Amino acid sequence: MPVKRFGFMAVEMGFITLDQIIEAMKIQIREDLEKPKHRLIGEILVDLGYMNPSQVDEVLKAMGISS
Repeated sequence: MPVKRFGFMAVEMGFITLDQIIEAMKIQIREDLEKPKHRLIGEILVDLGYMNPSQVDEVLKAMGISS
């Protein structure tokens, strides 16, 4: 069974919308091209105010990843 990605899980869990994850992914890609340090999508979503840290932790836990 394939592992679901963070953004997919966050949308599925009702924390964010599809448009919000797309916006965060655009920021992540732009930063990856412009800056040497990669930021995780959860961090970007928190910085945008779309998620809070406890929601990020919930998604990671649902993915089987401890934060």
